[in-house]
Order: sequence, then structure tokens, then C-alpha cells
Amino acid sequence: MSDPSFIARRNILRAMLPIAAFDGWTTKSLRAAVKATDLPKGAGALYFPEGPKDVIAFWAEQMDKQAEESLGAMDLPRMKIRDKVTAGVLARFEAIGPHQEAARRAMARLALPDSAGQGPAQLWAAADTIWRAIGDTSTDGNYYSKRAILSAVIGSSLAAWLGDDSLDKAQGRKFLEARIANVMQFEKAKWDFKNKTKDWPNPAEILGHLRYGRRPRRRSSRARY
Repeated sequence: MSDPSFIARRNILRAMLPIAAFDGWTTKSLRAAVKATDLPKGAGALYFPEGPKDVIAFWAEQMDKQAEESLGAMDLPRMKIRDKVTAGVLARFEAIGPHQEAARRAMARLALPDSAGQGPAQLWAAADTIWRAIGDTSTDGNYYSKRAILSAVIGSSLAAWLGDDSLDKAQGRKFLEARIANVMQFEKAKWDFKNKTKDWPNPAEILGHLRYGRRPRRRSSRARY
């Protein structure tokens, strides 16, 4: 059986989405959503202590879960990494469904000073969900760089997605694919540079040689990074 608290939160969210599309993510909208779900007065503060910001955060979590489920139904092992990432971002965007105006209003709400940090945190969570769902197991610096880069891609592409009112989202998809192509080109260039410089002397050893007279050693071609 589902958690009653979760059910209440989900019902409030569902009631609030069409209201927020017209009236924005406000305390008044939250009260109207609570009333529409027949919950007792004050339930909004009980289930969403931070008000509308909490509802937006809860919505983001639900969209992340939906994207994760969509990716889980795909034949990921047969897909290239670029296609996996693209599919993940598209699944996250498609989770918005018919609530595009509510999403636009949510972006505007999170731009206010009292929501500083929530927007970037939600983008990071979305990027992390996608990377984990497609099998990323990195734990080093790549863990953070992958999520930071994908967060930026999602943030810029989301605006384009919401700005495209066509049924097929052709322009939104094109924008996203271009952003991911840019990232893949950067990653390829970084990898090529690493391969070309793997046998170069260690810069630290060169500095040590200059300072203390030590002779720099060439890196072994077997060195792993």
C-alpha cells in the first residue's frame, strides 16, 4: 500500500498543476489545490512546509522517477552513449506532459531570490538520475564533471523545449541534439589530447628538475588514468 503522505502530496500536486499554469506557484494556488483535493484546511503547510517551492521540488522528483522508468524500459546496452544521454533528457522533458505552462511558471518562481539554489539542485538531480539510469559508475572527478555538464545541457535545452509549442517539438529536439553534440565533441577532443600527451614528461617532475636538478622521467606507455 502506498504511503498516505505520498498520496496526499501527489494529489495536491496534480490539483495544483493546472491552477499554477494560470495563477503561478503561489500560496493562494496551493490553498486552492488543497481545497480541490478535499483535504483539511492547513494540509498544504503540513505536506509542503516550504509552500509552493516544496511542491515544485516534489514535481521535479516525480519527473526524475518517470524518466528513470522510461530509460529502464529501453534496450540501453545496444545504444551509444550519446543516444542514451539524449533519450534520458528527452524522457525527462516528456515527463512534463501537458503541463508546459506550469513548468514555465515554475522556472520563473525558482528565479526569485528566496529560491536561490533550488533550480541548480533540481538540474543536478535530473542529470544524476539520467547518468545512473544509463549505467554510469564513475566515482572520481568524472562523476562531478559529467553531472555538471549535463545539468547545463538540461537547463539550456529546457528553455528551448518549453518555448517550442509545436506538437513534434522539432526545434526543441534540434536544440538539445546540438547541445549534446557540442559536449561530445569536447569530450572527444579531451580524450584525443590525453592520448597524445600520455607519454609527455610529468610537469611536476620537470619543475622538480629545474629546481633541484633531477632529470624528468618519461611516462610509461602503460600508465593508466
